[in-house]
Amino acid sequence: MNYKEQYNQWLNSPALEEEDKKELKSIVDNEEEIQDRFYKDLEFGTAGLRGKIGMGTNRMNIYTVGKSTQGLASYLLQNVENAKDKGVVIAYDCRYKSREFERTARILCQWN
Repeated sequence: MNYKEQYNQWLNSPALEEEDKKELKSIVDNEEEIQDRFYKDLEFGTAGLRGKIGMGTNRMNIYTVGKSTQGLASYLLQNVENAKDKGVVIAYDCRYKSREFERTARILCQWN
């Protein structure tokens, strides 16, 4: 799927809050911004998941944090013996939206 298709999928997703869609609608005529937000998935690096905050696959938001958290949960369940019994620590710091991202990461508390 190319970046424009990704943008339209997010814009039309029933899972996104109206405020999030409003942000995406505000860039409808800015092809460069749409491309930057959707040309790739935000990557997990040596400092963790870092990037600009905003809507898009290449941005920090509750959707990319949730997707990364689900990936971590799947990895732990498949690769760590007794992962459910060992548990995880979820924390936040003073960075902007850190508390919101911490709440999103609580998906780990719902192991399947």
